[in-house]
Amino acid sequence: MRSIFVIATVTAWVLMLVLGIKWPSMLWGSLLLIPISLVGLYDMYQTKHAIRRNFPFVGRGRWVMEFFRPFLRQYFFESETDGVPISRMFRSVIYQRAKGAQDSVPYGTKLDTQAVGYEWIGHSLAAIHADKETLSQRIVVGGEDCLKPYSASVFNISAMSYGALSGNAIEALNKGAKKGGFYHNTGEGSVSASHLKHGGDLVWQIGTGYFGCRTPEGGFDADSFAKTAVKDNIKMIEIKLSQGAKPGHGGILPAHKNTIEIAQIRQVEPGTMVESPPVHSAFSTPLEMMHFIKQLRDLSGGKPIGFKLCIGRKSEFIALCKAMVQTKIQPDFITVDGGEGGTGAAPLEYSNSVGMPLREALVFVVDVLVGFGLKKHIRVIASGKTFTGFHLVKNLALGADMCNSARGMMIALGCVQSLICHTNECPTGIATQDPTLASGLVVGDKATRIARFHKGTVNATFDLVSSAGLSNPNQLNRSHIYRRVSQSEIKRFDEIYPNLAEGCLLQEDCNPELFTLEMKEATVDCFMPKHYVVEGHAGTEKVAS
Repeated sequence: MRSIFVIATVTAWVLMLVLGIKWPSMLWGSLLLIPISLVGLYDMYQTKHAIRRNFPFVGRGRWVMEFFRPFLRQYFFESETDGVPISRMFRSVIYQRAKGAQDSVPYGTKLDTQAVGYEWIGHSLAAIHADKETLSQRIVVGGEDCLKPYSASVFNISAMSYGALSGNAIEALNKGAKKGGFYHNTGEGSVSASHLKHGGDLVWQIGTGYFGCRTPEGGFDADSFAKTAVKDNIKMIEIKLSQGAKPGHGGILPAHKNTIEIAQIRQVEPGTMVESPPVHSAFSTPLEMMHFIKQLRDLSGGKPIGFKLCIGRKSEFIALCKAMVQTKIQPDFITVDGGEGGTGAAPLEYSNSVGMPLREALVFVVDVLVGFGLKKHIRVIASGKTFTGFHLVKNLALGADMCNSARGMMIALGCVQSLICHTNECPTGIATQDPTLASGLVVGDKATRIARFHKGTVNATFDLVSSAGLSNPNQLNRSHIYRRVSQSEIKRFDEIYPNLAEGCLLQEDCNPELFTLEMKEATVDCFMPKHYVVEGHAGTEKVAS
């Protein structure tokens, strides 16, 4: 192929001379042939790419096609339902609700109702009409030790940091939250001026890097925390143990997004890649974590304190619940993030293969809290690919009290799923610190879109609840949702995920067999489980020496 390129190039030059092509045409031909010849010669002698060495100039078409592939696929070839990570069907309804456009669909469902995994809510012949009073119902977060409980919406903005998102995007999210009366989670990047400018309710997330309340060595600074935590905008504080996109890894802020302003907010060195530690340094055992929760509650003046996690080993969450029972210190809320959670930057292995998916995690967390008699005191928040009213209804039926959404809110801002969040080149000005790109995002317009998307989704949620004959989402339970488990069988969620009896995990003679091993492994003195050796085919366990 290299010889063919040389022959073709030389032939083109010879033909131009032999045919006596006049000077103006010769000039235009030269302008085309000279760059091709030079690029081809360079490709022939470079040593990094075999395709370009073997197919000079022409081989570059591979990279051109690779560049255009995701755009061509998204806009020309993908169906309404097979796009990933978010299908066009869901992107479209988010755009429509955000813009206040008609969001109804013609001609019936595009989903295969005979496919295994298809789900629906069972409507009632005693369906009721959802009135405005019902739509305005709130969920109060705050246990017995909370002095300043917070009344939350059923649907809110999940954690996204200033740094991962532009200042304009943060402002638009917060202004939208203010307009719509719901909360905005700051993400672990701390509280910035963009979060505070419009007065929307905030949940301040404290990650393993302790950004915004950090000592020079990277530890937790109680005085710095207290100064920020008492701000009126901050309604709740969330300790981030892990996130669904990269659990056990820690957050990543690329160097090109770490501007001087962001570095000052996070109390780190500007222009450097910032990787949060995988674990907290303020506590190292479940017992110590409960006392840290109490410390934050005291320092904040009694505001609701909770934590966010993606479930890994089940015994570790059970250990946390054992510590709650032993210390009588409880969080006010727990945010459950599914392994399908999104992020701007994560290793492929973590995005694909680490962390329990939201549904199984949510069921597990709710069941364990019920089993320890704690669910009535602690609100559970579900986070992970929540875009429509039915997504909310499913999570609420499984036991969540409310839901958070990150990517749904980004799409409402105008995200086009270009999948270049980590490059600082986001074309919509959302996931970038490039001031030129960020300036394209008009805060006032996008804030209105955020508020509209929230209202439309909440309205859809309450419509579904009313269709089931219920007056309040808290009346949903696992019996309301059906799932096709085979071509010939359907089951209700309460058949697939049987409910646990209240307090059953507090009594040894009543422990369900499902949790036997995890209950033995869990200890309040260590997050890691006790070591057990399994012997024989019967699965008999005994403590290893």
